[in-house]
Amino acid sequence: MAFRDVNSRRHIGLQQLSSLASTGRTLLGPVKSCKFIVDESTNQSMLICSAVRLIESLDLTSAAGQLLNETIQAQNKEFKTGMSTLLFLVGAWSNAILECLQQNVPVSAIVSVMSEGLNSCCEKVQCLQISVHDVNKELCSSSVRPNTSNSKTYEIGLVSPLAGFGSIASPVRSADDNNASVISGSGVTASSCKQKRLTHSRYFGALATSPFSSQLDDSRVCLSGQSAHPCECYGLGHLARALSHGNEPNMKLLKSIVAYQHKRAECSGSSQFNIAEIVTCCLPGLPESYSCVCPGFVTLVSPEQATIIKHFRDKPLRILLMDGDLTEEYRHLGFTKPRNVRTVLDRPDLQEGRPGDVWLNTTLDILIRSEVNLVLVKGNVCENLMERCVANKILVIGSVAQKVLCAFGEVSGARPVTYLTQRSASCAGSGAQLDLWTASDGRATDLGELVPVRIRVRGIALLTAVLTTAVPAKMQLVEDQFWTFVYRLHHALSDGKVFLGGGAVELLCLSHSQALAEQSLKLANKKPVKEFHGPWLAASSAEYKSVVLQALASGWSQYLSAIMCNTAKAASLFEARTLIEHHLKQATDCGSPSAYVLKEFQMGGMFRGGPVPFTGSAEGFRVYDNVTAKTEAWRRALDLVLLVLQTDAEIISGPQSNQLLNSHASSEFMFL
Repeated sequence: MAFRDVNSRRHIGLQQLSSLASTGRTLLGPVKSCKFIVDESTNQSMLICSAVRLIESLDLTSAAGQLLNETIQAQNKEFKTGMSTLLFLVGAWSNAILECLQQNVPVSAIVSVMSEGLNSCCEKVQCLQISVHDVNKELCSSSVRPNTSNSKTYEIGLVSPLAGFGSIASPVRSADDNNASVISGSGVTASSCKQKRLTHSRYFGALATSPFSSQLDDSRVCLSGQSAHPCECYGLGHLARALSHGNEPNMKLLKSIVAYQHKRAECSGSSQFNIAEIVTCCLPGLPESYSCVCPGFVTLVSPEQATIIKHFRDKPLRILLMDGDLTEEYRHLGFTKPRNVRTVLDRPDLQEGRPGDVWLNTTLDILIRSEVNLVLVKGNVCENLMERCVANKILVIGSVAQKVLCAFGEVSGARPVTYLTQRSASCAGSGAQLDLWTASDGRATDLGELVPVRIRVRGIALLTAVLTTAVPAKMQLVEDQFWTFVYRLHHALSDGKVFLGGGAVELLCLSHSQALAEQSLKLANKKPVKEFHGPWLAASSAEYKSVVLQALASGWSQYLSAIMCNTAKAASLFEARTLIEHHLKQATDCGSPSAYVLKEFQMGGMFRGGPVPFTGSAEGFRVYDNVTAKTEAWRRALDLVLLVLQTDAEIISGPQSNQLLNSHASSEFMFL
């Protein structure tokens, strides 16, 4: 048996990951440098600042590129945030591992030590998690706190450098310090660090059975037990602003969403933020000041369809919901045609006309006899059918999201059907209203090829965030930023806690990784190899553990440097690394890096917000990050890099091993 020694040749997979990830370096942090991408098929350009859009536009023909795309898409599907962090760390750790390979570090040592090191970092940063309740309480109270000579000014209010997240001093115990360090007013109370509050994560609790909290599957987040809050957004405003990372336009939209949902939930005695009741409608060509939130469903229709809107104005309409396609060829996923059977003709066609006219006539006849005026279809709609429906004063809208169908079904009494032949009198709903969408100044909007219309039913919970921009190429960027912000708030409420932002968590990870590297080097020099438990390469693991941990730390260092440069806290990478080294030394001298990070965050040191476009804002403001989304981005990034690393290890057995032994390529293999 022969084992290919990957260190004697270039590792193409990691190099490809590093090259692809380097394209998204400027997308990291709250102050992003957007990129223009061009669709070769249409020659239209689009402005993006999302790692998802960037990866979708790249030529990913390699296996490593495909794996990178799948990893980023999985993060986006689940969290809608953390993709830029994932992409950057993939590149940083790929470069770091390539350096380890150049030093002939065994693959098994890299895999085991990197995984153990990241697990240790995830456990270490528990003390930087702050409960949402404590954050809201502190931020809301600080916004009305009188100014004193010893206080620092932030955008979200006045915060004393000696006052943090709560009014009670709490001990912060770190792994590097056996003694408890007390940070006055840190808000990280003893109860907030108990294991029972961290069981949602596989990293922080022995009782965890899933890598994600079960609450993430529920799009409705209730804040039960909280009284009416005097602050904006009913207690969510300050938290949302700290999670917005400087996205002020979307803050205005969120205020409207929270106010509307709170009004609906007042009778239940709880304030809730339900992301399942939010959809978007993009209107390029209008100023961004026209963006607003409208109850009901706002969508775009053709000018021909818009002509019948005036006929329906102020009239209650009957509505039909379809959860499939409205085409002649549509069959649901469970439909299976008989094998070896070909249908020549379902029934004799005694009518003259083009093929398909029978289906069109039958479908239109069903709609007319059902006396429905509005049909919402989840899938595609036959264009010829839409034209005939317009002539008969029936509006058919396709590509409607499932959440929209559910919202209309709840309040109108309509029941979704897969085929029109399944419809009955009880399937149609009533009470729908249809009108043209008007801008804030009361004028109707005509975008040329498409016309925005609004559909609503009394009592509907659905809200449409109408997003506008005068630059059509910027439309996708505006929509991506809105959903990222909304999902940040959703995940924060689902987790019940947030991370200190601005690079605080990554700095502690860097400090911890370097400390582990130093400890492992000392242990390797003092203790025998048997102290290091591992598989058949235990000796190598012990010997190279310090090198691999330094590689892990290199990823954190590169991440912090990029953040500081992108937010203009450092003019160059050299200056950024100098500042990072200064803070690392200060943290080490403090005796407890976690206590130092908490203090710096409270003082508004290196972790304050960057120069973001908040009107009348101060230079810095406190920022927070999601817990589960961030740690899963770390995990996915490292898992991808290690997967690509291990796929280059090739085991050859059988007669070929003897041939390899006598060949010129024998130096590339380790014979067992």
